[in-house]
Amino acid sequence: MTLWLVRAGRYGEQEQGALNHNLVAIGWDELPSLSGIKEKEDLEELYSKTYPNEKKMQKVNRVGQIWSFLTKIKKGDLVALPLKTQSAIAIGEISGDYEYKEIAGNIKHIRGVKWLKTIPRSEFDQDILFSLGAFLTVGRVRRDDAEERVRKMLKGEKSVSISTIEKEVDELTFDLEQMAKDKLMKYLEAKFSGHSLASLIDELLKVQGYVTKISPPGPDGGVDILAGSGPLGFDNPKICIQVKSSKSPVDVKVLRELEGVAKSFRAEYGIMVAWGGLTKIADQEIGRSFFSTRLWDSGKVVEEILKHYEKFSDELKAELPLKRIWTIVEED
Repeated sequence: MTLWLVRAGRYGEQEQGALNHNLVAIGWDELPSLSGIKEKEDLEELYSKTYPNEKKMQKVNRVGQIWSFLTKIKKGDLVALPLKTQSAIAIGEISGDYEYKEIAGNIKHIRGVKWLKTIPRSEFDQDILFSLGAFLTVGRVRRDDAEERVRKMLKGEKSVSISTIEKEVDELTFDLEQMAKDKLMKYLEAKFSGHSLASLIDELLKVQGYVTKISPPGPDGGVDILAGSGPLGFDNPKICIQVKSSKSPVDVKVLRELEGVAKSFRAEYGIMVAWGGLTKIADQEIGRSFFSTRLWDSGKVVEEILKHYEKFSDELKAELPLKRIWTIVEED
């Protein structure tokens, strides 16, 4: 059995369709059904006719990925789908052969999947995250029992090793930005757990101009931070913030508790800082509370830090030393 990376579009365009319809899909929607393709040379010919203006190495790269999706992925293999809507990776098991089925305008070339679990990115070892950071739509993560290690994660177990990603071309580029965010996420998880994470969130709100009140360590009554606008914090918006640093997803009970506490404090809004994200039911509920409650998972916390880092105090910058690096934007 093998672990595969299959993305849902550069910006997650196919993500919800893949999760809702239990499948993984690739792009290249101008291609007709590939069910009759038996040889890689036939796929190369069809691809060249469909996309005549692409460069040679680009064609080699993409034909290799499509061929893997058609023929190398097997039933029972694990598949990893990095999500864009949350800082997590959906893990599933391939349940079907290749099909050409128009689920949506951008979902046509598909494989059936039984989705098993959505795991926060922070739970994965850095080497697996590195492998999943390749600029590929389809890739095989191999060596050092990558598939077995992920299966252990599905059971709540953990193992550490090194993995690489099998490639169809000699050179691969990687998402350096996401790799840097993943490394920062690991650092924050180790350095700012428990009440320290609440203190970090408090600082983030202060540098945005909010007047805050943070609860001391210990039982907090359902709210860790109160934040208000204006010189004294009396102006709108008024926000209740609950902070959970656990890597486990927060359930709907905690979310509802926050919503109730926000009403008791006469706050218009609530922020659920859930480092490990939300359970499926909680995620559905917060989606319906868009105009009153927002989720900050580990990925969102990292985004907020990068956005406001220059305003942090020197003391906090010493605890969280970051450096801006400029790099060339890789072409798709």
